[in-house]
Amino acid sequence: MCEMSVWPIRIAGWAFRFPPSLSSRPIPRLRVLGPRLLPSVMFCLIVLMWGASSAVAQSTDHGHAAVEEQGHHHVAATGEPWEGSLQGIAYSEFNHHLAGIFLLLIGLSEIRQALGWPALAWTRFLLPSALTVGGIFLLIWSDHDSWPIGSMTFVQTFFGGDQEILQHKINGMLAVTVGAVELLRRLGWFAHAAWMMPLPLFAIVGGLMLFSHSHGDHPGAYQIALHHAIMGTMAITAGSSKLVSGWRGRQLMTERSLWELIWASLVLMIGLQLLLYSE
Repeated sequence: MCEMSVWPIRIAGWAFRFPPSLSSRPIPRLRVLGPRLLPSVMFCLIVLMWGASSAVAQSTDHGHAAVEEQGHHHVAATGEPWEGSLQGIAYSEFNHHLAGIFLLLIGLSEIRQALGWPALAWTRFLLPSALTVGGIFLLIWSDHDSWPIGSMTFVQTFFGGDQEILQHKINGMLAVTVGAVELLRRLGWFAHAAWMMPLPLFAIVGGLMLFSHSHGDHPGAYQIALHHAIMGTMAITAGSSKLVSGWRGRQLMTERSLWELIWASLVLMIGLQLLLYSE
């Protein structure tokens, strides 16, 4: 099955037809506009990834100071520290389990794509949908005390020096951006080969961030760090496989499918690990 098919729902044989204006008429303006938008989108991604890498670099040196400065925000309703409390653990585990469900859906849909199964072609849109919804969730509910649901203001959330919160928000923005790019790419509106790069780069950068992502003064810090190291390794490997798949796209389809299958399988494994995540 051609990955860049524009109307997968109709190809899948649904019982209704789209109007001719939607199903058969080309969209030249968007096809022309796509390459022109590429530099702007890539610039935004680079800025976001630079912010992510800066957060990673600073977290080691300033993580403990940030926790002390912002410590009054990390308090559960019972008055005890949020990290390691029953409320904090339940909140964190729910977020990780929800992310695991999203990644399981993405992994299953990508395995179908890698194997070239023509059935259920509409599942190609699970990846951009899950990334977008998951990114929005991270931006809003990643931390109980951050903006917009907690007591911290927008400035405190993004510029207050709390690296854990900042990494969550940056990942949310990246997920929404990459999800939008993948949606337009899979619709066939962004056909240039360079549009394939944001997704694997996002996986690699996210994996690198996991190696320094800390939950503060948590009693299960070692177990959490081990979880993050395993997921980070798989994410970097998955993103690299996806990059190789795009680079080998002009080669034999079987060779490309092998790298796609590695990518999809690793995403599925990360989803399973997140679903079993515990603190």
